Amino acid sequence: MCYTLGMKIRVRYFASLREIVGQNEEWLTVDDNATVAAVRALLLEREPRLQPVMDRSVNALNRRYVSPETLLHEGDELVFIPPTGGGC
Repeated sequence: MCYTLGMKIRVRYFASLREIVGQNEEWLTVDDNATVAAVRALLLEREPRLQPVMDRSVNALNRRYVSPETLLHEGDELVFIPPTGGGC
C-alpha cells in the first residue's frame, strides 16, 4: 500500500504580506493536487489579517502569473503579489 504525504512548496511574502506573517518565506507541505486557491485558503485560515491584502493580490507561480485554479507541483515557488502604490 502506498501513502502520500503531500508535496513541499515554497511560499514567498513581500511588502504588507511579509509584515503580517513576519517572515520572508516558508516551505509548506500541501496535499497532492493542491491548487493556488487551496494554499490561499490555508494561509487565510491561519492568518485572517491577510484577507484585505490577499483580495487584491495576484498569483505568481515560478515567476509567471497564474489563475487560482492552477495546480501545484513539488518544489514550486508561489508568490502572492500585493498591490503597490507610488507615482504622482
